[in-house]
Amino acid sequence: MENRKITFIGAGNMAHAIIAGLVRKGYPAEFITVCSPNTTRRDVLAKTYGINSQHDNIRHAQEADVIVFAVKPQMMAEVCDALRPQLNFDQKLVLSIAAGMSVSRFYALLQDNLNIIRIMPNTPSLVGQGVSGMFAPEHVSQPDREFATSLMECVGKVCWVDNESGINDIIAIAGSAPAYFFLFMESMQQEAERLGFDSETARELVLQAAIGSAKLAETQKDLPFAILREQVTSKGGTTAEALRIFYEGNLPEIVSNAMQGAIRRAQEMETLF
Repeated sequence: MENRKITFIGAGNMAHAIIAGLVRKGYPAEFITVCSPNTTRRDVLAKTYGINSQHDNIRHAQEADVIVFAVKPQMMAEVCDALRPQLNFDQKLVLSIAAGMSVSRFYALLQDNLNIIRIMPNTPSLVGQGVSGMFAPEHVSQPDREFATSLMECVGKVCWVDNESGINDIIAIAGSAPAYFFLFMESMQQEAERLGFDSETARELVLQAAIGSAKLAETQKDLPFAILREQVTSKGGTTAEALRIFYEGNLPEIVSNAMQGAIRRAQEMETLF
């Protein structure tokens, strides 16, 4: 991974995760700057990782080779309005991790044919186990694509999509998925507590079952999830009975409907900002 000057505009959790991943992988801290009005967050990042911390977006965006927009979508227009008259974006790579902000919206806010890559990470990136959907217009160079790939591989795996609409699909498949799993785990813990287990024990049982199941699937990548499920299920047994109730409640259909709902909402959000 080549060393480029990277300026993060925004110091939220995802910016923190990416910065931590970069430094952990050996990226020079002196090549990383974070800009944010939140002095506390900036100072924590600077002290923890030895990076540069500044309030002034404009000067450090001017000096950067790569600008990472990591602010909330509702703040993006204000940030871009301040930068646009002060920067020449022709020689810069722009990365956006803002949900609901399309490439065409950045063209309108900054300039046409912006050298931009849209990235949609998920929250397990905070512990280096994320997955990020990535999309770039055709004019973005291969070296820039490779740089962005290496950057996001610092916090997990990446999945490139050929069409921007695929980012919304990845939101439904992976971006929102931690919440799906947490809801399922929450429901299991609640039932365990109703059965008499204390909260800590119930949580540990559910958590370890989830971690173990994920690890088992990871170590047997050649097996479909359906086969792994069948391997746990004995005919007429306890697992079979539990699964029968799930199917009676149309769990697969509920999952499908929920994911389609997430896609629709992602599409709606692209019209809001």
